Amino acid sequence: MKKRLIIAISGATGAAYGVRLLQELAKRPDVETHLVVSRPGMLNIASELDISRETLHGLADAVHDVRNIGATIASGSFQTDGMIIAPCSVKTLACVATGVADNLIARAADVVLKERRRLLLLVRETPLNLVHLRNMVTVTEMGGIIFPPVPALYMQPATIDDMINQTVGRMMELFDLDASHLVEPWQGMIRDHSKT
Repeated sequence: MKKRLIIAISGATGAAYGVRLLQELAKRPDVETHLVVSRPGMLNIASELDISRETLHGLADAVHDVRNIGATIASGSFQTDGMIIAPCSVKTLACVATGVADNLIARAADVVLKERRRLLLLVRETPLNLVHLRNMVTVTEMGGIIFPPVPALYMQPATIDDMINQTVGRMMELFDLDASHLVEPWQGMIRDHSKT
């Protein structure tokens, strides 16, 4: 059975995470993606990446206008396996935490939470102030997952792509999607020195 995921890109730096996730999911016939991008999200995509709006939209099975509160993903009766907001701005985090569904990203996230589905927020901000932290706690208490894109330096990434792939792979794994081509399982600290 196909998984159906909502992928949102909001106006924080790190658009590459959302785009890479879409690229990976587009390769999978067992996943149906519904994309929604905020206006600041599109500005960041234009600023950070060499990808057109048409190419971006072509990576998703369905694309929804961020202003369209009447979209399918705005209703709990539209069955999904959950939602990933990558990247997630602190404004979007605040909207999710307080239930202010002022656009389709926040409304879809609210629906995912109320239906007890999985919501993952790739929050991109540093340093964090007390409001950010409290909003993260609130979303966590509601069942959401706060997933900052912290690089796994113990994996000794050689490139930025390696770091992005590892984060994207871990996000996919949280939705029970195999990402072994992106994430090398941790083998522990003990190494066999007899081979060196």
